[in-house]
Amino acid sequence: TAQSEVRDTTHLFNIWKAVQFSDTMKVTWIVLAFVLFSHLHWTAAAPGAGLHTWDRFSKLPYPGDKAFLYDTFPDKFMWAVGTAAYSVEGAWEKDGKGKSIWDTFTRGGTQVSRGDVGSDSYHNIPGDLRALQQLGVSHYRFSLSWPRIFSNGTKESYNEKGVEYYKSLIQGLKEIKVQPVVTLYHWDLPDSLQTLFGGWSNSVMVELFREYADFCFKTFGSDVKFWITIDNPFVVAWHGYGTGVVAPGIKNDSDLPFRVGHNLLKAHAAAWHLYDDRYCSSQGGRVSMALASHWIRPSRTRQENRKACQCSLDFVLGWFARPLFVDGDYPPYMKRNLTHRLPSFTEAESLYVNGTADFFALSHGPALSFQLINDSLRFGQTEDLGLRMLLYWVGAEYNNPPIFVVESGWFGSGNTKTKDAKHMYYLKSFIMETLKAICFDRVNVIGYTAWSLLDGYEWYREYGIRRGLFFVDFNTPYLKREPKTSATFYSKLIEKNGFPQLPENRPAQGVFPCDFAWGVAANSIQFADPSVYIWNISGNGELKKVPGVLVPPMHRKHHCADYSSILQQVSDVHRMQVSHFHFSLNWSSITPTGRVSDANETLLKYYHCFVSELQKVNVTPVVTLWYHTGKLSSLPAPMEAGGGWQSKETVQAFADYARLCFQRLGAHVKLWITLNEPNDEDLEFTVGHQLLRAHALAWHVYDTEFRRAQGGKASLVLHMDWVEPAFSFNREDVEPANRVLDFRVSWFAEPIFGSGDYPAVMRTWLQQRSNIDLFNYHLPAFSDEDRLLVKGTYDFFAISHFTTSMVYDGVEDKYTFKDKLQVQLISDVTWIMSPRRNSPVVPWGLRKARKSYTLDGVNLKGYFAYAFSDQRDPGFGMHGHVQEEVISKSSLAHYKNIIHHNGFPAPGTPQQHCPHAPVHGSRRYVLTKQPVVGFLSLVSSYMLITVCLVIYYAVKRHKIATKKLKKMVPVDSCTFNLFVLLVSLITYKLCF
Repeated sequence: TAQSEVRDTTHLFNIWKAVQFSDTMKVTWIVLAFVLFSHLHWTAAAPGAGLHTWDRFSKLPYPGDKAFLYDTFPDKFMWAVGTAAYSVEGAWEKDGKGKSIWDTFTRGGTQVSRGDVGSDSYHNIPGDLRALQQLGVSHYRFSLSWPRIFSNGTKESYNEKGVEYYKSLIQGLKEIKVQPVVTLYHWDLPDSLQTLFGGWSNSVMVELFREYADFCFKTFGSDVKFWITIDNPFVVAWHGYGTGVVAPGIKNDSDLPFRVGHNLLKAHAAAWHLYDDRYCSSQGGRVSMALASHWIRPSRTRQENRKACQCSLDFVLGWFARPLFVDGDYPPYMKRNLTHRLPSFTEAESLYVNGTADFFALSHGPALSFQLINDSLRFGQTEDLGLRMLLYWVGAEYNNPPIFVVESGWFGSGNTKTKDAKHMYYLKSFIMETLKAICFDRVNVIGYTAWSLLDGYEWYREYGIRRGLFFVDFNTPYLKREPKTSATFYSKLIEKNGFPQLPENRPAQGVFPCDFAWGVAANSIQFADPSVYIWNISGNGELKKVPGVLVPPMHRKHHCADYSSILQQVSDVHRMQVSHFHFSLNWSSITPTGRVSDANETLLKYYHCFVSELQKVNVTPVVTLWYHTGKLSSLPAPMEAGGGWQSKETVQAFADYARLCFQRLGAHVKLWITLNEPNDEDLEFTVGHQLLRAHALAWHVYDTEFRRAQGGKASLVLHMDWVEPAFSFNREDVEPANRVLDFRVSWFAEPIFGSGDYPAVMRTWLQQRSNIDLFNYHLPAFSDEDRLLVKGTYDFFAISHFTTSMVYDGVEDKYTFKDKLQVQLISDVTWIMSPRRNSPVVPWGLRKARKSYTLDGVNLKGYFAYAFSDQRDPGFGMHGHVQEEVISKSSLAHYKNIIHHNGFPAPGTPQQHCPHAPVHGSRRYVLTKQPVVGFLSLVSSYMLITVCLVIYYAVKRHKIATKKLKKMVPVDSCTFNLFVLLVSLITYKLCF
């Protein structure tokens, strides 16, 4: 990885410094180092260099770049958690604290609740310290309340009790070895300063803030190594003095936000210079300004869209970052578009502001993304949560500064208690993005701060959301703190310093047994194609359909050559190198009336031809009798009209249909699937009961009437998308996942493979739900006869698996909450998402199958990829269709490579030697090349006929002129016709 390359480079230079080399050797080492460093792709660092970020990330390999990264963070990486004073302190008018602009703002307008009590941290320092210890963080970011220290905003209103509170907190942090990261101003300006001076709109605030900062540096600075002057100046200026969304709620003056932003920058610079001049040498701390930003993606791949994204970031982040980190002035785009509305810096002010940040303090999360960015600031582009790309952009745009992520995380609903899976997985995603930025992009990230430590008052969202790692019960007198699942996750992650590679996550290497079945599945196969094709029209040897031209029906006995699609399909399957091909029959087409006496003979002959031709190329057919299609019925129309699967007549008709298929196709089919994925969670339990009986009847038909003669096997396929506990920190967390699997898989599996009855868990749970919800969740009972009928009706266990989901007890999203099972479905946002079906691609399928065979001893016999073609199911398919031409997708080549190696052999291992299956007959090559052979034979026959005609007329013309020709026996028309007939017969035999 890039991280290991950097570590190796550092090690190389340590050796160079430690060992005495000659000058020649040193030059050699320097050249070697230059080559190594030029090989690494360092982040470009110059104003405007961030513009290439979108182009760079669009070219990264997919899905490889999205894969989970198992690695750890650098040594001494800072793990932090944060809070803001107004959100958590409470005690809004106690012990001499003055009123803030938020105290005033929440008592007017449309605000319903206030932060008067918040999480009551003012009275609960021990509880907060215990929470920090439980997390195991190295740093705690909190803010000082300006009106708690200076009640009216000036040093004359010094409040001793407020200062003592912060001294006690810092001392407590020191005792538990947690370093404070202190914010001087987190939005709670003393209200008197807003009333007297108009707050940050007045330049007098620069000196007042410097005076306040001076007191804080002097009073607390000996124990503080990281200072944040002002948090999120964009929100303060744009929404506090522009849109009026946050305090002080001023709006309708379009120029005011830019004057406020100007004063905020100068106030920060004044505080930075104060610390640099008076305190830095003795205290050794670092000072910065916390800048928040969203991330944004181009709505199109054009360069102008990328420039629009750059403008969006310039207007939000660059507004404050460029003056601090580049040249002491605003971004050029802002200056061009705002002209006189944007205040200007004098040359002296630019020099004073530029460089006043010892690190880049970056905030990222819901404070901006999707909530506080106006449409006008998106510039027609699309917001995104790409923290990794934002980190890269900051590094490229601002000379790769050390970046401390001082706020990051997501939120849960106000009803969320301790099970906050959504918050936890967003937190995991953001930390993963940070790790990739460090390892892959070489961004200099030095710390990460999860937000927030506690549930509290969330500004304009009030108590409608929860962002804390610790749940606070606002209805209890002592506001009890309880760790959420996100807190447990974060503490374990800090303990491991990231995501180290675990044994269960390492790729398993090895090969499958020689008799392992590699297959491909298709919903159905093409029955008949009456179209006319032109061959090799473009020189590529392919057939091109002639639009609007159809072949007239033939009035003679059918044979396999009549079905033109069979040859092409079998040839395509054979080229995939699979040993098995799985497809479904169409019950409603074979017996349209539901009676076997009315069977479609043409279709049965077609299926017979298809399976027999598959056998000729050593491909074993696996045939499904009935494929569940959800709400679209695939039953014969009379069966559907008569009640569908609710009717016992349908069950008996299915057994008769199965007998017909076994009888007509069984000589060539040795693997039968009675029902494909009947365990649809939306089906009524009574329908499921009848489906079990239908499967059992069909299985017994095969077992008693056909097994001895045909020697095949039969079973059913159960849909088995895997379910993981959203978190598994205790035994109770596993129960929701087991419940879903019981209802999803054991519903059908237990009666067949187990006891002959439904799982006891299902009956118990449904009885409880019926009593609580007053719903009649009726699970049918098996009679003794049915139990004996169903139990043991299998020859193998077949499952279909596509994706994985996670579940837990709790309600966060009503759209993915399963009321019957009382579980919340969720996906890990770090998983790769399928671009076509928007479902997680969790690479545990073939990989887990491989591991289960070698590590767990599971008797795994085969794996079938889905699907052969995307014609019926566009979300899948190894063959595609573009303008009526069949194309092979890249997945086909990958699958063939796995089949060729029979798995994943470790490098350097000897090649596996498996006995080859015998070739059935001598027609294997002729079948795949039959269209070409037929065409060439016809051409040859016409050439022979032409030659014969030429000879005939030549002889007739010259028989008088030449004596030798007179002696020749003339060829009469009867002989010639016999010759033509002979050639035609030979051609026919070659073709068919």
